[in-house]
Amino acid sequence: MVENIPVLSHHHDGLTIEGYSRAAVQTCWRVNELKLLFDAGVQPWDFMGTATMFISHAHLDHIAGLPAYVSRRRMMKMDPPVIYLPDSAVDHAWEMLQTFRRLDRGAMPCELVGLLPGDETKIGREYVVTALPTQHTIDSVGFVIHQRRQKLKPEYQDLRGDQIRDLKQAGKDVTNEVRVPVFAYTGDTAPRGLDLNPVFYESKILISEMTFVAPEHRKEKIHKHGHMHVDDYRKRAEHFKNELVIAAHLSTRYNASQVKRFVQRALPDQLGGRLKLWL
Repeated sequence: MVENIPVLSHHHDGLTIEGYSRAAVQTCWRVNELKLLFDAGVQPWDFMGTATMFISHAHLDHIAGLPAYVSRRRMMKMDPPVIYLPDSAVDHAWEMLQTFRRLDRGAMPCELVGLLPGDETKIGREYVVTALPTQHTIDSVGFVIHQRRQKLKPEYQDLRGDQIRDLKQAGKDVTNEVRVPVFAYTGDTAPRGLDLNPVFYESKILISEMTFVAPEHRKEKIHKHGHMHVDDYRKRAEHFKNELVIAAHLSTRYNASQVKRFVQRALPDQLGGRLKLWL
């Protein structure tokens, strides 16, 4: 195993969240069981085998590792990856990859797919990823992954198994699709990005940003630059229905002990024990 960045890992309800996130440095995430990557500020060698990536926005700490990811998959004779990113960033990202192709003298085979808020991407039969509008200094989207389940229609719920089977054989549609939000990622966003998308608060697992934690930092300036403060979590504490909230993308001006102290002061119960600081 080649380990070249400090990737952390956390397991919750069948999903393993892996990644590294520090504001203005590097952000990358993997949900291993779903075979999905989110953002490419750096490209961990171990993440290379995952062929589908969603990028929230095109700031360097979220996209700079993209050429390495594409190139390494080619060198290892893997299929070209599919990379979803804000629609306005597609042409520029392609130009970046072609610049590295000329510098490196190696092909950059991949598929870039532009996303607008509301666009849906099916991941196998069971999951669908929806792009959601967030609020940052450039075009950005967050993502929610719904698990698609089939639920028996109310009018058939009292029937026996053989009766339901007969209806199916007769061509009757006996189920409705139910979508359960199992994972969400905001990327970088001001608090309005959460408030515009209530599903962020409802997803089983939420990864969001908490760039600032010190009480003296001005909230209006933080929000203007598309970021959040721990006080934004405190003010919305009752909205978080998630089983797990991962707060990441912390500013490099804080060390780990400072982050813990400031967050403990603002959120003594850590959202009922559901908040995990990605440190």
